[in-house]
Amino acid sequence: MPVTIPEIQAMKTRGEPIAMLTAYDATTARLLDEVGIPILLVGDSLGMVVLGYADTTAVTMEDMLHHTKAVVRGRRRALVVADMPFLSSTVSAERALENAGRFIQEAGAHAVKVEGGETIAPTIRRLLAAGVPVMGHVGLTPQHVLVQGGYRVQGRSAPAAEQVLRDALAVEAAGAFSVVLECIPTELAALITEALEIPTIGIGAGPHCDGQVQVIHDLVGAIPDFTPRHAKRYVELAAMVRAAVDRYAEEVRTRLFPEPAHGTSMDEAIVQTLRERLGSLRAG
Repeated sequence: MPVTIPEIQAMKTRGEPIAMLTAYDATTARLLDEVGIPILLVGDSLGMVVLGYADTTAVTMEDMLHHTKAVVRGRRRALVVADMPFLSSTVSAERALENAGRFIQEAGAHAVKVEGGETIAPTIRRLLAAGVPVMGHVGLTPQHVLVQGGYRVQGRSAPAAEQVLRDALAVEAAGAFSVVLECIPTELAALITEALEIPTIGIGAGPHCDGQVQVIHDLVGAIPDFTPRHAKRYVELAAMVRAAVDRYAEEVRTRLFPEPAHGTSMDEAIVQTLRERLGSLRAG
């Protein structure tokens, strides 16, 4: 059975940790879905890890729709959440509704994720009223990286921590079914998780959240020269790919690949007929 939003919320009630991962293509979505990951996030982090942008602010609606469609085609059971990219949800509530509607209608997403707290709460209410489920995102919000001065831990001071708490409470009150807590102190994340009835999904927020989310590229070591502090590598995929490609190239150069098993044969009589006709074929 497909994972539903009530099931995600029930996981918090049961005390069952929620494993969430990013996915940007059908193949990855299928693999994660087969393992049993309940939520696939089509994150605007694809701007850096897939499209080569410097940050998420260059990611467009068309970028996100394209990749969300691919992920939806690859999943069978997981709940697919699509990130609302830079300026797609903050210009006006009506524009946010139009964009969110495209994720649901065109791309087949089951929910959208919006960054922000108290300021975005009215928009969350507008989306919910129109039937669009919303996941919130507070703390470090990558779309505000230019304002926040980089990817820095948020909520360290008492006033800053209170603002993150207020933002989380506002997101819940607006009707979000869950909220991502990114790069905030462990103790603050624990306090928020205890205070909220909706699930909290942490990234760089410690072990006390109701769930965790990671970028799949960080998890598998696909980007060898960078690993965020909050990420753990479970395999060195980049090294494995390099080794495989190096071996392939060497076997091509030395004619060890392809082997007979990698091709298809035809009847020798047909080959001989073609040899005999070759001259006339060349002559036209």
